[in-house]
Amino acid sequence: MAELSGVGEMWRHKRVLTASLVGTAVEFYDFYIYATAASLIFPALFFPSSSPTAQLMASYGSLALAFFARPLGAAVFGHYGDRVGRKVTLVTSLMLMGGCTLAIGFLPTHAQIGWWAPLILCLLRFGQGLGLGGEWGGAALLAVENAPPGWRARFGMFPQLGAPVGFIAANGLFLILGTILTEEEFFAWGWRLPFLGSAVLVFLGLWVRLKLTETPEFAAAQAEAPPPAMPLASLFKHHLGAAIAGTFAVVACFAIYYIATAFALGYGTTTLNIDRSDFLSIQLGAILFMALSILIAGWWADKTSPTRVLAWGCVGTVFMGLIFGPMMGAGTLLPIFLILSLALFLMGFVYGPLGAYLPALFPIQLRYTGASFAFNLGGILGGALAPIVATWLIAVQGVEFVGLYMSAAAAISLAGLWWTSRR
Repeated sequence: MAELSGVGEMWRHKRVLTASLVGTAVEFYDFYIYATAASLIFPALFFPSSSPTAQLMASYGSLALAFFARPLGAAVFGHYGDRVGRKVTLVTSLMLMGGCTLAIGFLPTHAQIGWWAPLILCLLRFGQGLGLGGEWGGAALLAVENAPPGWRARFGMFPQLGAPVGFIAANGLFLILGTILTEEEFFAWGWRLPFLGSAVLVFLGLWVRLKLTETPEFAAAQAEAPPPAMPLASLFKHHLGAAIAGTFAVVACFAIYYIATAFALGYGTTTLNIDRSDFLSIQLGAILFMALSILIAGWWADKTSPTRVLAWGCVGTVFMGLIFGPMMGAGTLLPIFLILSLALFLMGFVYGPLGAYLPALFPIQLRYTGASFAFNLGGILGGALAPIVATWLIAVQGVEFVGLYMSAAAAISLAGLWWTSRR
């Protein structure tokens, strides 16, 4: 019986880890195809203006909208995730995200319906942010609340692996389409296919998640005491310091990611005039270093602590930011590939352990709200403005200052980590 019980536990863990990875991969795929399109497609099709720079900044503005929606999604989905349960909330967030992504694939352009096109695009982008705001915290809890003793960081890294998996799927599809289609076909209808293809991935994610049961830790907490009537109010009243520190702790990962992906893609293909397929190819190679470092960080965090791994990742980012701008400004593929690989490798260390770090800051019945709120509010500080500020910095100061943005973000995250370690 013990052997059968062990086999059953192994299969349960496999289902949980698969669900947390597949679900976040689908959500991040949806989120990243927008980031890629915002750099390559949307400026010309949805934001007509007098200059390419103004178009690009307007498109990045629509990209930023989702970051401002994510804390609202964290509050709404966190409320139900802490009161009703992790499973049903995760399913709902996935459907919202997928529905908005699918609708973008059918959206007429500015040339067809005028100013309604960017308005509807921004509303759908806001809906994407609401969905993702409820996704990450639930997926992290699904993993870590099912983890055996001593395995929380390694289980918690599986939702984090959804980021590079989703990125590879998104940019890989754009790369394939850009190769097999002419430029006219790609801009006329080819760019819509990644958005329409999201429907298949969402179905896959739902199929996996609907087979899950509630996490043991949450079920035990529900049996012991009723959930708080207003989780967000309880969070602000009793755990505001932890929420603020957690918010600061995640700033670095967002700044690194959206400068090394969305900003770099726009800068490389417009300012540096590098071929779109070539740049997408080097980004796909660089993202593999992020996946590798997430795996290393999960193991390291279980052997030491998530806080220590995050701190070392931030220290490395401070120094990396000093050389990021000059290497990007070199304008050739090899130095750009090397610096993007280094940036995304370091991101694995400031991102991978978050699945174990953030939930540990809050009690079980406030974890969904607390972890989601901190993660997504940090996204505003680190990610929402990163491509916009970076594009502005190039215009007024030069690309050298872009890396300093990441260094400053890492310093902010170090401050948040220091505060929680003192507690």
